[in-house]
Amino acid sequence: MVDQKNITILQMNDTHGYMEEHWEHFWDGGYAKYIRAGGYARIKAYVDQVRATRNENVLLLDGGDTFHGTYPVVASEGKILPPLLNDLKIDAMTAHWEFAYGPKAFNDLLKSLNYPMLAINCYDKNTDELVYEPYLMKNVNGIKVAIIGIAATIIDKVMPAHFSEGLYFTLGNKELAGYIEKVKNEEQADLVLVISHLGYPQELKLAGEVNGIDLLLSAHTHNRIYEPVKINDTIIFQSGCHGSFLGHIDLTIEDKKIVSYQHKLVVLDETIKEDEAMKAKIDEMIKPNRKLLNELVGKTNTDLNRNTVLESTMDNFLLKSLLDLTGAQMAFSNGWRYGAPIPKGDITVNDLWNIIPVNPPVSRVKLTGQEVWDMMEENLERTFAVDPYEQMGGYLKRSMGITLYFKIENPFGQRIERLFVQGQPLLKDQVYDVVYVTSQGVPKKYGYDRETLDINAIDALKKYLIRHGTVDAELKGSIVAV
Repeated sequence: MVDQKNITILQMNDTHGYMEEHWEHFWDGGYAKYIRAGGYARIKAYVDQVRATRNENVLLLDGGDTFHGTYPVVASEGKILPPLLNDLKIDAMTAHWEFAYGPKAFNDLLKSLNYPMLAINCYDKNTDELVYEPYLMKNVNGIKVAIIGIAATIIDKVMPAHFSEGLYFTLGNKELAGYIEKVKNEEQADLVLVISHLGYPQELKLAGEVNGIDLLLSAHTHNRIYEPVKINDTIIFQSGCHGSFLGHIDLTIEDKKIVSYQHKLVVLDETIKEDEAMKAKIDEMIKPNRKLLNELVGKTNTDLNRNTVLESTMDNFLLKSLLDLTGAQMAFSNGWRYGAPIPKGDITVNDLWNIIPVNPPVSRVKLTGQEVWDMMEENLERTFAVDPYEQMGGYLKRSMGITLYFKIENPFGQRIERLFVQGQPLLKDQVYDVVYVTSQGVPKKYGYDRETLDINAIDALKKYLIRHGTVDAELKGSIVAV
């Protein structure tokens, strides 16, 4: 008789601190639509239902970007989350934005969790030793499961320096094969599962290079994978962001092989009833900030979202506020992916914090035209590099005051065709007045006369709304692929 065993894997990734239900963006034909979705109360309700129907033969895994992204989470430096996450009974995690409060603060957070952080690619600079356990063995329904973790490689490359103090990160591609061999030969694993925060393009390449991965749970790039892909016998999927989705896959294992599987991307919309106990716990946690966060500060005539790669309406609002504040010639910000949408209508303080929870200071700098050109060429490469391993960061750097035409398919340094400032051709020897937020907006190696203003991004947004009342931030065609 053939010995077949079943196991269910549930994936959450890139929840970005969204504890409660919120608006989520979807494409509906040629248009965007917005529905209420997400929140830990819905995650718990769904996970508990699956565990009950699957006789507890379930693993729940977190791909990272969990401890950052909304006001209550950032204000507490993530400390508000462990009670909720522990209630979910997560089995393991890996990380990226978790390092935003510094490695020591993250390690203190980990002491509050009842599950481990895994990473084969995070090393101590002084000792070259791994900082976290590389893998975890779990026995589920008689199946020996090896869970291997890979943290985001970009933490010490493009993120602010304090994220990686005392640490360095590799891609993990060179280490992975050795750990797969170890868990198969020494631990006698029946199933090798990788949770990774490298990003979907990078993980597709990784699966093609490294043999022996049965299932790869992807994160970082916020892909909504409705049908898994299979590369080199590895099943790969990713499950959106903001806690609006869960990945669900049922596996049948026979003789250490996946013989069949059924996958679905679960949309945590209003058809899923929230867990009342979890909802009440979250409400109690947020109650001290509820009045502040619910304050109305303006209106928007534009649906504000970050669901487009070259330019976004949400960041157009942010950049407008920076130019309005300073009168600079151009503005830049990081190409963030996270930030729940704000449909047309009222804007609250909570919405502003969801736009830019890091709330960095507003800064000014002088850039030559050549520096603007070089900076944008560098950013285009980091976003669209032919080699996925060279892709770093989020979407394209957000910009206003410039109009740039480029070729995606061209090699590094040869993508920009034309670049205009305020409608006039960029002059490479001219000096321009630039306003920005974060070191990713304008990296430190560019420009001079750098000045940090005595105002932060949230207050800049508020000032714009006080002055104008209403936001119009449609896509302007600032960056155009030709």
